[in-house]
Amino acid sequence: MSRLPWWMGGILLSALLLMTFSIYGADRAIGASTYVPYFAGLVFDLDFEKYSYLKEIEKSGAWEGVMLLGMLIGGFITSLFLTKSFRISFIPTGWKRYKNTSVLSRMVWSFFAGFIMIIGARMAGGCTSGHFLSGMSQIAISAIIFGGVVMVTLIITGRLFYNVKEKE
Repeated sequence: MSRLPWWMGGILLSALLLMTFSIYGADRAIGASTYVPYFAGLVFDLDFEKYSYLKEIEKSGAWEGVMLLGMLIGGFITSLFLTKSFRISFIPTGWKRYKNTSVLSRMVWSFFAGFIMIIGARMAGGCTSGHFLSGMSQIAISAIIFGGVVMVTLIITGRLFYNVKEKE
């Protein structure tokens, strides 16, 4: 299967964002972090009328749950049938090559890095997907700052991570 050109991805993402923002779609920005407290409210049987934050996020939280489930199923179907690249791996090839083969090490560092990233995103007033997809498309200052900080951090982290002396 051949890959789509980069510009086609941009057009498809634009169509998704237009649909999401429209009254025929979700009528709101794309995001994912609101689902966590919404789901916690469902699991712990909290009264959405009693807690003002849960009442405020009830509509968006429900929508994000459907979106996240759709992404999971869509990714699985795509990797299984279209790209035929499905595999279960706890340690990516790059991690094995440049770091180690410890599953525990990979899980601890992944959790730590994700935790730091979500703290930064929440400090900027949203979640990572919300900032990158919705915020950048709306040219939101918080999203631009967050995106810039993430990109600089990725470059620094990549240089540190891949700092391997080549054998002569």
